[in-house]
Amino acid sequence: MEINLLLEGLYQAYGYDFRGYVRASLGRRILNRLRAERLPTITALLDKVLHEKGYLERLLNDLSIRMTEMYRDPGFFAAFRKEVVPLLRELPEIRIWHAGCATGEEVYSMAILMLEEGLADKTTIYATDMNEKALEAAQKGAFPLKKMQQYTKNYLKAGGEKAFSEYYTADHQSAYFQPCLVERLIFAQHNLVTDGSFNEFHVILCRNVLIYFDNELQQQVHRLLYNSLADHGFMALGSKESILFMPQGLNYEEFNGPERIYRKK
Repeated sequence: MEINLLLEGLYQAYGYDFRGYVRASLGRRILNRLRAERLPTITALLDKVLHEKGYLERLLNDLSIRMTEMYRDPGFFAAFRKEVVPLLRELPEIRIWHAGCATGEEVYSMAILMLEEGLADKTTIYATDMNEKALEAAQKGAFPLKKMQQYTKNYLKAGGEKAFSEYYTADHQSAYFQPCLVERLIFAQHNLVTDGSFNEFHVILCRNVLIYFDNELQQQVHRLLYNSLADHGFMALGSKESILFMPQGLNYEEFNGPERIYRKK
């Protein structure tokens, strides 16, 4: 009951709508914030969020999904390179939307892939998230240096053929990706729950986002994604997500089932 009160307060006061998120995951994140702030109840947290500067931002960072890595699920990127890219070559221009991009690791992964395939000049990649702080991090294109070893392994498994280190410079702490990768990236704040369609895309990637939404909210977001996708465009979901059991599933064909790539009929 208290969680519902907090979520309703967030929506009414600030327009952030988490009411359709799966409660188990959301509850864990809220409890972590209670412990961090040493607050006795969720109601006390709501009071802080409504009346004290800085609390809203901290809570939003907890509630928004930020788990990501470069070339996450390398098999997906390998399949995209081998099966989807040849069909994209036929288009005069290519628009790709990363919906819920978090801190942008998968966005840069796609930018590198399209560069290697010779399609960077006619590709625009739109990267959106509801979390402003995550978007700011994504725009910087700087990631922890300690993660580059794992990202290099993912890149090679995903079909990368160059030295991954060619794409970034590094200091003792961070890896900074080359400015040429950012030229065709557009970062913007967008909330899948409350905002509408803003363009027509040939590819939409919404990977590992929908698993945090309840069934009703998933259907709502799928309608938004469907309306944003060009005819015969490609939809990519996460490894534990599927569209086939949703009402919108009738409007797609399974292009690569194991890698969760679907094509709009």
